[in-house]
Amino acid sequence: MNDFQRILVLGPHTDDGELGCGGTIARFIEEGREVYYATFSACEESVPEGFHPEVLLDEWKAASKALGILEENLFSFRFQVRYFPRDRQLILEDMVKLNKLLNPDLVLLPRAQDVHQDHGVIHKEGIRAFKNSTLMGYELPWNSLLFHSNFHVKLMREHVETKIKAISCYESQAFRSYIDREFIVGLARTRGIQINEEFAEAFTLIRGIMR
Repeated sequence: MNDFQRILVLGPHTDDGELGCGGTIARFIEEGREVYYATFSACEESVPEGFHPEVLLDEWKAASKALGILEENLFSFRFQVRYFPRDRQLILEDMVKLNKLLNPDLVLLPRAQDVHQDHGVIHKEGIRAFKNSTLMGYELPWNSLLFHSNFHVKLMREHVETKIKAISCYESQAFRSYIDREFIVGLARTRGIQINEEFAEAFTLIRGIMR
């Protein structure tokens, strides 16, 4: 883990990074590592009635700040939600530019078994663009038929609380069951028990590189 000094999180939509690996992000930042976060859609078409179209982008910025990510380390792209397969090549080109700019040691992205079409594109193109970095797939259980976890990151209670604080910034998404505090804590506790710790987040190690 000490080899990972520059970390990039790829979120298909504005809240995916926080939900999938918010605790790990909080730990990395606490340890003084550089964390960058790219989101590929503001999901304007999915915004609930009563909220302005840009609300998810605003909430993403607030959540990133709650995690401790510097504003200058945020990258937002405006691809249409649910149409990532159509825009696959353009997404890849943006990722290649990010790779040249950041040259990350570690990239966190959706795992292969995520059934959401947009998440699948970010997974596949992420592997292409960042094939020379260590790659780990984060967990979003509501999009999962199966989850093979072979890498766990130990979390302290404060990391889980920071994750909850970040996710709570998404007021427009409060109706979703996976925003629930008890669910977030319960999943972290379950993953912690798997490695004889109080809390953890689980990942699929896609590719590991030690330099």
